[in-house]
Amino acid sequence: MNAVIQHFGRSVSTLIAGMLFGFGLSYATMVRPEVVLSFLRFQDWGLMLVMGGAVVVVLVTYKLAPRLMRKPVLDDHFHTHPSVWNRDTAVGAALFGIGWGLCGVCPGPAIAGLGTGNVDLLWALAGIATGALAQGLRAKA
Repeated sequence: MNAVIQHFGRSVSTLIAGMLFGFGLSYATMVRPEVVLSFLRFQDWGLMLVMGGAVVVVLVTYKLAPRLMRKPVLDDHFHTHPSVWNRDTAVGAALFGIGWGLCGVCPGPAIAGLGTGNVDLLWALAGIATGALAQGLRAKA
């Protein structure tokens, strides 16, 4: 398959998947920080259903597809990513959890929330971008 067509196909499929993701997050009200905070306080289990649905899709797709197909439709081979647990992973997970617990904002839902008109999420996204920039600069030092 032509590389340009492959790239275009991946871009379009990513756009469609992203639209589905954003619509689903908004429909499930996961774009509202107060809903996420209710989940983290064990008062609202809706987010667990959203994550459970994603896990089912990933398990079916990434476990069955390689068995049923020689190669993906829009790539030359199936890709894997080894799981690496180290101190940086643990510290990053803890910091993410602290930030998530304090503000109730996760990056994906925050971006989707902008589409619903919640411009206050720009503050959280600015903080997320600044934190990621600081980590990138730290990693290069």
